[in-house]
Amino acid sequence: MNLVKEDFIKAFSLYEEKALQHRRFKHADILPLLKGKEISKQFTVEEIGRSVEDRSIYSVKYGRGPTKVLLWSQMHGDEPTATMALFDLFNFFEGGADGFDTFRQAIEEKLTLYFIPMLNPDGAERYQRRTAIDVDMNRDARAGATVEGALLRKQAMLLRPDFAFNLHNQNNYYNIPGTSTPVTISLLAPAFDEERSINGVRADAMRIIVGINHVLQGFIPGAVAKYDDEHTARGFGDNFQKWGASTILIESGAYRDDTEKLEVRKYNFIALLHAFQEIAKKSYLNHDIAVYHEIPLNDEKLHDLVIRNLSIEKNGKKMLVDVAVRQNEKTVGRDYYVEGVIEDIGDLQDFHGYTEIDVEGLQFIPAKVNNDQLLLFGELTSSFVESLLKQGYGAIVVSDSLAQIRLHSFPIQVLSGANFLADSCLRLGGGADFFIGSEKELQYALINGYLINLKQSIDNKSKNVVK
Repeated sequence: MNLVKEDFIKAFSLYEEKALQHRRFKHADILPLLKGKEISKQFTVEEIGRSVEDRSIYSVKYGRGPTKVLLWSQMHGDEPTATMALFDLFNFFEGGADGFDTFRQAIEEKLTLYFIPMLNPDGAERYQRRTAIDVDMNRDARAGATVEGALLRKQAMLLRPDFAFNLHNQNNYYNIPGTSTPVTISLLAPAFDEERSINGVRADAMRIIVGINHVLQGFIPGAVAKYDDEHTARGFGDNFQKWGASTILIESGAYRDDTEKLEVRKYNFIALLHAFQEIAKKSYLNHDIAVYHEIPLNDEKLHDLVIRNLSIEKNGKKMLVDVAVRQNEKTVGRDYYVEGVIEDIGDLQDFHGYTEIDVEGLQFIPAKVNNDQLLLFGELTSSFVESLLKQGYGAIVVSDSLAQIRLHSFPIQVLSGANFLADSCLRLGGGADFFIGSEKELQYALINGYLINLKQSIDNKSKNVVK
């Protein structure tokens, strides 16, 4: 059975794991899902080791075929998109009476799939890239010094897989060259030497990628790119390639308005199902690696916001500049807030934004702090905050002292016993808090990196923290 576009859509809609809908899930959140698979006849679930902080690391095995495929996800704790997709795949392989039984039977008979869904549970607990001892596990393939990295190496030597899938997330600021289109999925057949040589093992990985790219173009046309193939001697993907497994890196990128990566997770599910199909049928051998080289390379010229032709003044001298803004996430337990910063100032014609605005004829206006009307935090209302914004206030002081960090969605900086000095002029690396308008009228507010049109109704989609 060959899966086509409609089949992938149907399969994902039936088997998306509803327990994982927010990307900051923890080790404890996946344990009951794994326990459920332990009692299924379709899978073998095995604890293969424990992390530095003694969290269990599991392998899930499906199939009994001669071709072995090893997949691992979340070796970086803050890269969880593919982990969600793996649990979608587990649900799919466990399903039945849905029209996909012939496909499942072919995969089960031809392949043996080994999944490690969360290789760095300590990092996932903190939502950080590195392990509990602050080592980047993906730079530990050669030394094998980390508990978790040594565990992956052991699995590689024990299983000797024919194919390997190294599943990651890349940042949201990669774009298709020359466009404002974010890269949704990035692919790579890692190089096994400095010369970036192509042997049969790497060529097969390239052929798999050609097939993945072809199917993804039907879902996200023009949003697939190649990751840089500079050889990393201590990286796992490069070493798996060297160890004889045709290795495919899948980097989950960005999709507009997909904060929790639920769309990107779907394209992981589709990419992997299609790859399994091609490996089982050996149809990947029909692909030309020349097509792999035609996939565009990642560019990194995307920002959350680009403001064009803003008039600024210093020492009586005026100029027009473009301004790039980034919204950096700061983790707080299972949640996060945003810290908006000025990422670049100047000629940004070659750069793009998820949001872009041309403000020619308008000028930079510093934000003011309102400390005259001392309210309790609980007394703040959206309408009151909106009135402050329209008066040019970018921050308000509340009278209660909040002992704990309080996240909020008001589109204004809320201050509690802390100083907030809005910059009097643009400053690289400074806070993204100012207004845009003329001497007569304010038209836009930029609060913590979020652009607000003061001529429209103001929503509360920001992620701020009481300072």
